[in-house]
Amino acid sequence: MSKYWNNRVKNITPYVPGEQPRDRKFIKLNTNENPYPPSPKVIKAIQETANESLRLYPDPQCTEFREAVAGRYGVKSEQVFAGNGSDEILAFAFAAFFESSGPNRSEPILFPDITYSFYPVYADLWDIPYRTVPVREDFSINIADYKTPSGGVVFPNPNAPTGVPISLNDVFSLAEYLEKLDKVLIVDEAYAAFGAESAVPFINKHGNILTVHTLSKSASLAGLRGGYAIGNGELIEGLCRVRDSFNSYTVDRLALAGATAAVTDAAYYNEINRRVIATRERVTKNLRGQGFTVLPSAANFVFVKAPIKTKTSVDKTEPCISGADLMAALREKGILVRHFNKNKVADYLRVSIGTDEEMDAFLAACAAIIGNIGNTK
Repeated sequence: MSKYWNNRVKNITPYVPGEQPRDRKFIKLNTNENPYPPSPKVIKAIQETANESLRLYPDPQCTEFREAVAGRYGVKSEQVFAGNGSDEILAFAFAAFFESSGPNRSEPILFPDITYSFYPVYADLWDIPYRTVPVREDFSINIADYKTPSGGVVFPNPNAPTGVPISLNDVFSLAEYLEKLDKVLIVDEAYAAFGAESAVPFINKHGNILTVHTLSKSASLAGLRGGYAIGNGELIEGLCRVRDSFNSYTVDRLALAGATAAVTDAAYYNEINRRVIATRERVTKNLRGQGFTVLPSAANFVFVKAPIKTKTSVDKTEPCISGADLMAALREKGILVRHFNKNKVADYLRVSIGTDEEMDAFLAACAAIIGNIGNTK
């Protein structure tokens, strides 16, 4: 710990991203990247933009990109905010809509105890009080638990790392409750393209809903860093005020060109994401056939736990191999997955959906690992 750090830096615990190996020896199923390449139109747009215009600043309003998003969703461009990935937008949203400690401090904001682990980081960074709400035993979110005075609510739909979706009726019910408190509901729709219902069509009915989106997952552009938020004009203006107090040029020219092309090529992405969903369902069925617990997923990943021990075990809910040990065993076989060493989920692994060939290798590795455990008893 450095003597030059201020108290804010000393007291935060930064987010830890998934491993990004520098070699190609691994099947990489640990960071929820799309296994298929970006649209050829994206590559072409970036290539055409890589010219002398790079000497000029990009459009700070990201007009063309925002208009493309607005056209795709049937909203006004004034209801769209563009950012350097959804993480940046979420950070801006925490700063814009949730009160920090101090004379204007409100009730704590709420988010699930099992959810995207960047949320507490943002809260600590901006000194925002928060309270985590336990998920149910089946890892679903009980909306009734959030209908209590708070500083606002944020959660992903579907939730991460579980992949469990939330119904739109629940989202709207909570939005109506929070509207009476003049509080914002942030719905992080990073994975919505893989099976969840988007709240975007209803932002005009519920003016306190801000939906946040990324191009990293459904648009195969994790390496480009593009994202957007959709909400009423007041919410978008709030995000702009934070951005322009930080950096007015958060999205570069190449990213804007690629992001715009991606948003306008829905046909291409609908097809590759349909393939991801089909592979996810096949993998889920196979793993359950092997005895794994697999949560119902509406994302491009599955959340899994190894088969329980045999009936001779005193604890009949204990898996035959821990999440950490299963992750290590898979790594030995050249497969990277994600493990979260937290209460309730320590025995689970989050497994991104790769190509069919990659997932066949993963399923074979799981069968071999579990089979070897059985042979040693």
